[in-house]
Amino acid sequence: MLAAADFVRNSEAMSRKWGVDESLAYTRALATSHYENFHVVSFLLPKHLHQDFYNVYSFCRWADDLGDEIGDTAESLRLLAWWRAELYEMYAGRTRHPVFTALEGTAHKYGLPQQTFDDLITAFIHDQTVTRYANWDEVLGYCKNSANPVGRLVLGLCGYNDAERHRLSDFTCTALQLANFWQDVTIDLQKDRVYIPLDVMARHGYTQEELFALKFTPAFRETMREICDFADALFHRGLPLVGMVNRRLAIDLDLFSRGGMRVLDKIKSQDYNVLAQRPKVSKSERVGLLIGTLARQLFRAA
Repeated sequence: MLAAADFVRNSEAMSRKWGVDESLAYTRALATSHYENFHVVSFLLPKHLHQDFYNVYSFCRWADDLGDEIGDTAESLRLLAWWRAELYEMYAGRTRHPVFTALEGTAHKYGLPQQTFDDLITAFIHDQTVTRYANWDEVLGYCKNSANPVGRLVLGLCGYNDAERHRLSDFTCTALQLANFWQDVTIDLQKDRVYIPLDVMARHGYTQEELFALKFTPAFRETMREICDFADALFHRGLPLVGMVNRRLAIDLDLFSRGGMRVLDKIKSQDYNVLAQRPKVSKSERVGLLIGTLARQLFRAA
């Protein structure tokens, strides 16, 4: 199974037309072999949705890898433009690549909009060209393309396409993206990316020079406190969605939300010093989150 960076360098894989069955096998292998903080397809999701989730995930995985795993900005931009063209070809009924051959049936079956996938590509292109964000409007504008489409695609696969559920999902997905940013501040610095709004840093008297020097100061603590509180508020605004979907999806939504909120709690518990240590949720804590989620769903059912 070739990942994106190896696949695009393999002339045989790139030149031939992939059949449906082997394309489905490819997306299944890609989705089930790649490590994530949570499993791509939860064991709680209905089995008939698994392959469709694999197909959507593979599109996202490929776009992400074309942006971050190629090692050359110009080449990544070229490949992301090609990926967008392949998306348009899929919606025109023409596919060659295994991800799009697999995804075509899913997109048609559930009426998934082309624009939702297109927005994700926009976010990955944005990551190649923008590394600083002046204020919350710019950060949230990025999350609108990078995170929110994922939640809308999941809702679409589960049969939900209304504006209110989309609105609540956007709160949750943006919050998850922000929690990931605050957890991975030092990792993003290695890529010369700063997702903390620069005006928040400036208001607390913290500089980019101090950030890249990994200087933990009272100003950085207050910066982190503010941005963590902002993300936490978004999580709470999105939580009502859990009560508006079927029980299996509700468990996943609640688990993801509580997991993101737990990351924020971990940041707080280490006095907001994410520069010295990356906060992580342990396996035992994940079990506790799952038990708590199941208990809430049982109480809701009762």
